[in-house]
Amino acid sequence: MALTPQNSEAFMREVDEAVRQDQLLTFWQRFGRWIVILVILGLVAFGAFLYWQHYTKTRSEAVSEQMDKVIATAVGGGTPDAKDLDKLTNASQPGFRASALLVKAGAAARKGDNKAAIAAYQAMANDSALDQPYRDLALIRQTTLEFESLQPQQVVDRLKPLAVEGAPWFGSAGELVAIAYMKMRKPDLAGPLFAAMAKDRNVPQSIRSRARQMAGLLGVDAVESPAEAVKG
Repeated sequence: MALTPQNSEAFMREVDEAVRQDQLLTFWQRFGRWIVILVILGLVAFGAFLYWQHYTKTRSEAVSEQMDKVIATAVGGGTPDAKDLDKLTNASQPGFRASALLVKAGAAARKGDNKAAIAAYQAMANDSALDQPYRDLALIRQTTLEFESLQPQQVVDRLKPLAVEGAPWFGSAGELVAIAYMKMRKPDLAGPLFAAMAKDRNVPQSIRSRARQMAGLLGVDAVESPAEAVKG
């Protein structure tokens, strides 16, 4: 019996469907196992990623709490637990590690062990794995402890690159450099530096006050003009 156009079209659709099913079955027989394996591996990898995120966040929070406790103890004048401090100095987070190293060196200095404190600060200043602001602060504190035993020119050579307006530690480094200039009998260099610190609102107020007094003694105007005050 001859097929009508409608029956012919339906028959061809059935053939196409059968061919596609056969192709799909053949494909699944050949590659199905590998697809299942890849899916499982993908799920395992995703699960591991989620676990690692949770673990990292939890660990970071724990380290942060521990760091807060250590800093609070140090700021309060106490002595942080040695085990906690040692653990933090080996933390994988650079910021926590650097902060712990600073606390450890500071604790040694408060106990009068300047030799250990200087060595700790020096190690930090030379540690390229730490961010530069931490290294610079360590160098300033090292120099502060060594100030009386150093030649004034050594102080200038160490800290002059940090004693510039806009630098993070301008006040701390600038004050030491200015005092070194005075010891070198160079008031022409010390006075303007004191004045610059006195006018810089990013410098801690205690340093600004001392700098303003020293600039005045050296005959340098360190009082902000109204325009400077408004700008600041």
